[in-house]
Amino acid sequence: MTTEQFIQEQQDRREICGLVDAYAYCADRCNCEGQMSLFTEDTHFVVFMDSHAAEPSYALDGRENLRPVFENLNTYDRTMHFVGQHTLHSYSPTEAKGQAYCIAHHLNYTEGGGQKLMVAYMRYEDTFKKVDGKWLFAERILLVDFVENR
Repeated sequence: MTTEQFIQEQQDRREICGLVDAYAYCADRCNCEGQMSLFTEDTHFVVFMDSHAAEPSYALDGRENLRPVFENLNTYDRTMHFVGQHTLHSYSPTEAKGQAYCIAHHLNYTEGGGQKLMVAYMRYEDTFKKVDGKWLFAERILLVDFVENR
């Protein structure tokens, strides 16, 4: 590996981590358009509400089909996604695969001024592609390990 290749790989790894963080940032601001812009046009998005299930809860193809999922975050008064460790399992200059852990907090206020908090502990299995010099999600598989209601 040349010095230039090493430097490029390190830059790509930082950009991929930034992509994962940008997803959480957009989610917490209910920025549906921003979230959608992080995906390739032909993206594949899969959700397992139970990470041990044999079949996904649902799967969507295409960036525009992600809109209802991301707009659903508007049903909460506030959200906070805490991204934990992120690991790349494979890397090439145009494609990478990795996993990220996330704790997603979803808050709603009750009529009496109380709070309901749903906390989801999940992992994302990601495939990233570099398109026109920009890293995007080509596939995102969301695996919910468990949910806590407070």
